Amino acid sequence: MNGQLPRWVDYGLIPLINVTIAFFVAGLVVIAIGENPLDVVRIMLRGALGYGEGVGFTLYYATDFIFAGLAVAVAFHAGLFNIGGEGQATIAGLGVALVCLALNGQPWWLVAPLAIVAAMVFSAAWAYVPGALQAYRGSHIVINTIMFNFIATSAMVYLLTHVLKPMGQMAPETRTFDVATRLPFMKDYITPLGYDLGQSPLNLSILIAAAACVLVYLLIWRTRLGYALRTVGTNPTAALYAGIDPKRITVIAMIISGALVGLIAINEVMGTHHRLFLGFTGGAGFVGIAVALMGRSHPIGIALAALLFGMLYQGGAELAFEKPTITRDMIVAIQGLVILFAGALEHMFRPALERMFITARAATA
Repeated sequence: MNGQLPRWVDYGLIPLINVTIAFFVAGLVVIAIGENPLDVVRIMLRGALGYGEGVGFTLYYATDFIFAGLAVAVAFHAGLFNIGGEGQATIAGLGVALVCLALNGQPWWLVAPLAIVAAMVFSAAWAYVPGALQAYRGSHIVINTIMFNFIATSAMVYLLTHVLKPMGQMAPETRTFDVATRLPFMKDYITPLGYDLGQSPLNLSILIAAAACVLVYLLIWRTRLGYALRTVGTNPTAALYAGIDPKRITVIAMIISGALVGLIAINEVMGTHHRLFLGFTGGAGFVGIAVALMGRSHPIGIALAALLFGMLYQGGAELAFEKPTITRDMIVAIQGLVILFAGALEHMFRPALERMFITARAATA
């Protein structure tokens, strides 16, 4: 029970209402430009789920969003708002690239564990500093993580233009990894079974994302550390009286959050693009905020919300191709509406639902 609402309402009905209203408003925008919203929905669904390659792209996008959503959720449970996922994942990309370049040509199954560790360590270290500043110096976590996003981007610009860029190359990026070192695509395993994923970049990172969901669930709801995280997030004063150090938990939460979002680099740098370049995160760190809000900071909800945003990204690309009047900017606006109703306006319908359930209980009492 959350407040006056059953769990199925809080975790299921309210997110569904928010998404429905968001798409209803988006439908009005589509009507205003002279298009049929039902055709738009049909094209988006077909583009996201109607054929193998579309499914592959949808799951590829969802993989990043799962990592980012889990990272935000862990911080949320500790009462923190980590919006530094972009910067943390960017630094994680550096760790992955350094491992892959150092072991270039070695088999992926040997390189991948080291790359995963590097991604998590680099991004966790980057998240540690804002967490420590919040815990021990009173600096606000939101301001710190925003600043660290810019610092990470600036550092990467310098490294890719002056240090890591091969001699004679114009583009600010590293050299491409050897084929043997790249994380395999899922199509290499799925296509022989009779399901064609086309040229989608879906790779083994999707399995890492699934494992991360399970591990975060066990951490938050099945361990003493998870209990401490939730206690600090709910009431730091009570946590202190219970013998829990809120400062220590703040730092630990940020380290775990950073480590999770850093896994985006495995999907993008080692699994998809096979090199490090500027902006490889593609805004996934910010989308993770909406994914965590919509998923109520629960791994199952996060996975479903990530899938929805993956469908929006892939279906939106298909829609922009088939409907020239609906530009890519409008697709971004639709995504923004979902974020608006899932985040900023999340409590719009909660008071009415609470009153309804209170009335229903009183009538049956």
